[in-house]
Amino acid sequence: MFAPLKSALARFDGQAWLRFFIAIAGLALGFASAVFSRVARESGNFIGAVAFASAALLLAACVGLTTVPYLARRVASHRVREALNYQVTREGLAYLGVALVIAIAALNTANNLLFIVLAAMLAAIVVSGFASAAVLLGLRLDVFMPESAFAGRPVVARIRLLNPRRWIPAFSVSVAPPQEKQRRPRKVWELHKTEFIFPQDTQWLRLPDYTLRRRRLPSPPPGIFAAPVYFTYVQARTSAEAQVPLLFERRGLYTQEAFSLATRFPFSFLVKSRKVALQRALVVYPALLEPEDLDVLPMITGEFVAYTRGRGSELYLIRDYAMDDPARFVDWKATARTGALKVREFTREDERRLRLVFDNPAPGTVHDAAYERAISLAASLACHFTEENVELAFVAPGYGGAPHLHDFLCFLALVQPSAQESVLESLPFSADYNVIITARPPGILPTSLWASSYVIYI
Repeated sequence: MFAPLKSALARFDGQAWLRFFIAIAGLALGFASAVFSRVARESGNFIGAVAFASAALLLAACVGLTTVPYLARRVASHRVREALNYQVTREGLAYLGVALVIAIAALNTANNLLFIVLAAMLAAIVVSGFASAAVLLGLRLDVFMPESAFAGRPVVARIRLLNPRRWIPAFSVSVAPPQEKQRRPRKVWELHKTEFIFPQDTQWLRLPDYTLRRRRLPSPPPGIFAAPVYFTYVQARTSAEAQVPLLFERRGLYTQEAFSLATRFPFSFLVKSRKVALQRALVVYPALLEPEDLDVLPMITGEFVAYTRGRGSELYLIRDYAMDDPARFVDWKATARTGALKVREFTREDERRLRLVFDNPAPGTVHDAAYERAISLAASLACHFTEENVELAFVAPGYGGAPHLHDFLCFLALVQPSAQESVLESLPFSADYNVIITARPPGILPTSLWASSYVIYI
């Protein structure tokens, strides 16, 4: 019995209601002061009229500066997000032009029939506004991004539009990125702490100082979605889902800060849209090279397998029999076919370890196209040897060293040329076979790693 009352009391905001009643009282006193000012002016009391008028203005200003901003901040945030934007279509402009012509004709002729037609046309605009607002309000949006994406390869994202309302369906709704003007990267002035030294050679005087520098703001990351997704009809208490193909030309980080729900329902006079704050991000991995483009792969595979041959289960080669070879390795089928004793050699699978080294060059060292191909080559080799169940390790300047393919691909997706110390100078000795991608001149690799490395020059 008392549960609804307790719930209502829990939602009761005493401070907001107190501010509200104070504002009402202040406005009432201001109105009374304005009335007394009018009475004093009509009775000839100039000083009293000025005093009451000043009091009315002072009370109105106090209410406007203290109470109104506080109450405005108390407005629910979802009500602000539910604000609708309007854009007149070409059909709407033509319709308004016809209505204007009929209005001019009705005023000139005083024809009641024209006034009735004009009233019906204006009522259609009002009905269109209310109907489109009813379609958009209350709709919910959810976007499901793919787990991974490679540049140049299509992936699919899913957009789900939910209509949780009990009775009202949704008609003709489009989901698209908000139409915002693309701004050029701006330059801002910033103060940086420096030190004033005088004179420079003896440094007798050292004082803290500031210098003004101009910095260019970075451009925002590109968006994920470009084309709108159209939903014809979403029944009440149901949802509709659409698959959106995505294709990214370049690697990098793609973000989407918000989406826009728009509709032209019912008469297409206006495009009414509502912005939905929904953040999504996707790291696009480097483009993978085709197998025919990996011309270095056979050489790497041959040297790597030769470096790791042993007593595993994967066949490495069939060769002539030697005096110290065990008899259990004799290949009798090859022996019968050739007429000479043949034995099998196998790879040493328990020690199939490979270390992929990406030596990031300094800015301006290589051309952009060559740099992007080197990154694609590193990603392609990492994916290829992972599929071959080869135990991989990754080394790169600024890379944390995690042995996971996903972490290394994320690093390659965001890396840029950097003037850091070459990792080849401090590459630790390891029994792993090294595949090194670098733009450094030959001879920088330690001599201890020459026999166990394959170097690819950018």
